[in-house]
Amino acid sequence: MTDPVADFLTRIRNAVMAGHKVVEIPGSSIKKGITRILYEKGYILSYKFLEEGPQGTIKIALKYEAKSRKPAIKSIERASRPGLRRYAGVDEIPRVLNGLGIAIISTSRGLMTDKEAAREKIGGEVLCYVY
Repeated sequence: MTDPVADFLTRIRNAVMAGHKVVEIPGSSIKKGITRILYEKGYILSYKFLEEGPQGTIKIALKYEAKSRKPAIKSIERASRPGLRRYAGVDEIPRVLNGLGIAIISTSRGLMTDKEAAREKIGGEVLCYVY
């Protein structure tokens, strides 16, 4: 697999479009970090890291509205990719939907959202956009 983060995002996107409640994804440290951020920002209901096999598995319970069954994740897309890395300095950190969505950024201090990176005045690689 050449791009595990894109695979992670695609599995979540496909599960949301199919209306699944739970999705299982092969684990890695960067995927666990993205999962934690999605949980903290309210885009997923819960998650569990299972230590099965060589790399483990991430089990994610997706979040939907109670009455209309609309997903909490409207869009989740990759920004930086192996063929074209996207880096942003402190001044160029992107705003997603005028601040309603989040951009997940890989910095020298770990994974964080666009707002946290701006607050700490640190740039990095823009991994994905979520809204």
